[in-house]
Amino acid sequence: MQALSDKAPARPIRSYVLRAGRITPAQERALAELWPRYGVDFRPAELNLPELFGRRAPVSLEIGFGNGEHLLRRASAEPERNFLGVEVHRPGIGHLLLAAERNDLKNLRIVAHDAVEVLEQQIAPGTLDEVQLLFPDPWPKKRHHKRRLVQPAFINLLASRLGPGGKLYIATDWQPYAERMREDLEACAALRNSGEPLAGARADSIQTEPTHEPTRFQRRGERLGHQIHRLLFVRVGD
Repeated sequence: MQALSDKAPARPIRSYVLRAGRITPAQERALAELWPRYGVDFRPAELNLPELFGRRAPVSLEIGFGNGEHLLRRASAEPERNFLGVEVHRPGIGHLLLAAERNDLKNLRIVAHDAVEVLEQQIAPGTLDEVQLLFPDPWPKKRHHKRRLVQPAFINLLASRLGPGGKLYIATDWQPYAERMREDLEACAALRNSGEPLAGARADSIQTEPTHEPTRFQRRGERLGHQIHRLLFVRVGD
């Protein structure tokens, strides 16, 4: 398994901070032994997704999957779909690798690298059917807003990697970030807002039909009394 950022050109600002989180011996073993089965090393070359998965099937990308609980559930429940997860934190990657082995998943691959560089250099335009981004770091302090992942340039990049009709789904429990993301998403000509208000929601609510299982970040937000905002956009054009 490669170091997380030793092969890519440096960027001045990243949306995450790598922390030395506690990693268990089992997770370390998974990183060493299971990476050849599920891992995709970062290289500045486009991936052949049918070759990577050994078949042609719709591809869903989850960015920043944490400990992988949502990605695992989806990959287990939807064997007809291929799933690619991108994460930089080693304990979470190790956790998902162990779970993937227990469930003998054939439709899951993992990239341990910065998502922007993966999308720019490894994902060819128009090759994704779905992108999910669940509870990205809101960087709530104004001086840190430049670190937010979802900004206009990143939205354009995501839209370019989706095929026609491809879906972009984002969830957050931070209302100001949700409002900013919605404005930027609606400003992207390649995307159309397809979210419908939930029954009983305010007319100006930006909640949309739920399309994900609860994650630990969602559960934390709900414990704090935060409203969960969901954004669903579809790639338009030929």
